[in-house]
Amino acid sequence: MNHSKHNLLYFLILLLFHFSCTTTKNGENSGNANQEIVETEIEEEKFSNKDFPEIKRRGKLIALTAYSSTSYFIYKGQTMGYEYELLSKLAADLGLELHVKVYKSIDSLSLALQKGDGDLIAYGLAITKRRQEKVDFTSSLAQIKQVLVQRKPDNWRKIAKHKTDKQLIRNVIDLAGKTVTVRENTPYHLRLKNLESELGEDINIILADKNTSTEELIHKVANKEIELTVADENIAKLNNTYYPDIDIETAISFPQRIAWATRKQSPELKAKVNHWLDSMKNTTDFYVIYNKYFKNVRAQSKRFDSEFFSSVDHRGLLSKYDEIIKEQAEVLGWDWLMLASLVYQESKFDPKAKSWVGAVGLMQLMPATAKEYGANNPRDPRQNLRAGTKYLKWLEEYWKDIPDENERMKFVLASYNTGQGHVRDAQRLAKKYEHDPLVWNDNVEKYLLLKSNKNYYRDEVVKFGYARGKEPVHYVANILERHSRYIELLRNN
Repeated sequence: MNHSKHNLLYFLILLLFHFSCTTTKNGENSGNANQEIVETEIEEEKFSNKDFPEIKRRGKLIALTAYSSTSYFIYKGQTMGYEYELLSKLAADLGLELHVKVYKSIDSLSLALQKGDGDLIAYGLAITKRRQEKVDFTSSLAQIKQVLVQRKPDNWRKIAKHKTDKQLIRNVIDLAGKTVTVRENTPYHLRLKNLESELGEDINIILADKNTSTEELIHKVANKEIELTVADENIAKLNNTYYPDIDIETAISFPQRIAWATRKQSPELKAKVNHWLDSMKNTTDFYVIYNKYFKNVRAQSKRFDSEFFSSVDHRGLLSKYDEIIKEQAEVLGWDWLMLASLVYQESKFDPKAKSWVGAVGLMQLMPATAKEYGANNPRDPRQNLRAGTKYLKWLEEYWKDIPDENERMKFVLASYNTGQGHVRDAQRLAKKYEHDPLVWNDNVEKYLLLKSNKNYYRDEVVKFGYARGKEPVHYVANILERHSRYIELLRNN
């Protein structure tokens, strides 16, 4: 950049809104890393030359990432994500504190890195020539293909697979003349343009708003709002868990490498990260983390369990833990069948249940929550229920500003599932957009669903970023519906 005395450049500095997050009692902000959410970006000033020696002296590794359902997110008050877990291990092995800056758009990451706002981009970026002009890529984390996301026929469950296949696009040649929606200048867009050249025929490429995420486009395919889109295979597989009516079997590209990125002026850091990654990829830990987010997606889908209730035995019992549930419901001031419905939703009354995120026991307590509320052995049914009840009691107090107790129950249930931070965000959005922040149905729940949409989770009133709102909304509905069924089932017992 030219800095001569005779040629001054004036830079518009956009306001940065940020805050640091640390583990708190209520689990609203958690994780071992400091987190800063960057609302907007600074215009280009000068590129940084910071490298590993300076980072080591600082004692802190600053990573840049973006919210997504795989890279970085908050679930049940815990910071999670594929990139986040790897980053935590990298920082620990380098003897550094981890600080994460979470940008609300991946388009901001490259400039922020070059400016020196962070040391590396920890987000699964496809390695492309265009990106290599701006940054250096680390050793690849994985190889992925781009796949076509399309709807299965409405009757796909009733017909043979080969008949389903005949109704789907299975050869890229058949994309000619089809309408595919993607964001502009993404690897997906570039691949479709290349396919047009290879096929010698046009594909009707619809360019989505730049703030639309791949996951939002997949959602639109599932909801019949658009015909087709393209996604990385790992993202598609994860979302296929939530949308079983979509098909993701048709690859449209050769395998592509995805990696993190460092500045071109940071060769020592790149060498350190590459050495660590090359070693890490030979360990069991690496594959455990990868499988947790990308391979074992069926375990995650259990969070969306569709069964409304369990059976009642000949004695009129829901489970052998009914008496303990009744005791704790009395402490909580709830109908015991409501608490039983929550317990079933969490664990199906299995005290040995362990979720993909590490939650354990009847009420699926995260280890930190279990410890804080006195469950030294969270697999013990009585300890687990007692600790879970204390946490629910705390949430009741947290939402005491909701005057109607039936409405308050919905806010408490949603918070138990996804963390009260995300629910409070949805409440702030509801108020901003002139909906009732004290009412759940069609009001706060609407904005919790919209927290997976960049236009909303990037809103200035939002403090906790991306949330897969479909889960807590279904969670609340399922528990309330099951509670009604339990009342019907046990009326004569």
